Amino acid sequence: MEFPAADGRLENRARLACGNTVVLKPAETTPLTALKLAEIFQDAGLPPGVVNIVNGDGALGAALVAHPGLDKIAFTGSTEVGKSIARTLAGTKRPYTLELGGKAAHIIFEDAPLDEAVEGIVNGIFFNQGHVCCAGSRVLVQESVAAVVLARLKRRLDTLIVGNPLDKNTDIGAINSKTQLERITTLVNAGVQEGACLYQPSSPLPAHGYFFAPTIFTETAQSHRIVQEEIFGPVVTVQTFRTPAEAIEKANNTRYGLSAGVWTDKGSKIFKTTAALRAGVVWANTFNRFDPTAAFGGYKESGMGREGGVQGLRSYLRFQ
Repeated sequence: MEFPAADGRLENRARLACGNTVVLKPAETTPLTALKLAEIFQDAGLPPGVVNIVNGDGALGAALVAHPGLDKIAFTGSTEVGKSIARTLAGTKRPYTLELGGKAAHIIFEDAPLDEAVEGIVNGIFFNQGHVCCAGSRVLVQESVAAVVLARLKRRLDTLIVGNPLDKNTDIGAINSKTQLERITTLVNAGVQEGACLYQPSSPLPAHGYFFAPTIFTETAQSHRIVQEEIFGPVVTVQTFRTPAEAIEKANNTRYGLSAGVWTDKGSKIFKTTAALRAGVVWANTFNRFDPTAAFGGYKESGMGREGGVQGLRSYLRFQ
């Protein structure tokens, strides 16, 4: 049996495809999608006991991880909780996979298709209010085109609609909890205090609910918290670079290694740059595009193991 702590759609499919029964514990702040999934399983005629959904807080999750009746653990969530799970399972010989935090960088070269790159930035960080582990929360743009990219990005932000997530016209919905909104606010305030330049659209936010405006930080440094820490919200930082080597050094200068994006018209530059990036998934001239036959996962503090593809299935099989 397996247990994920959050969404984990890829893991769930892999578990069932490999003939496992599943214990699913969703995050306490987002239980409704898992309960809807239970209804779908019932309607599909899945036998009782194949998928078991248990709601609760972190204490319940910790108890499940420590339970000897679970043969394999899969967790999607924060790096801090992932470290705790690794400590709990150390020495038990029970396998586990961890899909944890990220601080993905877009590298935009001067020969890139700039309009497409701006759209990639918007989709990469503002999709799902930035509540995405592989969100493109850092932009590294070549100095010669930085002013153009930033001007277009700001204009694009002015068109985004923040509001009811059930409204099809909404671009950015509500933050998933009061606690997460407070964390985003704290980190944004830290960015201002550290000297970064903040830009937000002037349009008002909804009067009720947990909302945060799409945010751009410029004049940032590698040492800033907003550059180094995962914000998990609609906040992107912008830095410039002069040479490809400088861009690669800045992109890799983080404790995370989940994803990255490279934007350029030169195929040779794509291959050279992507090979040097320490990230589990690297996109070229796009972002957040997934193929279920391809493996997904990170390096460093972004986790261990892979989801999707043959590699993702292997962790749910027991070989004699």
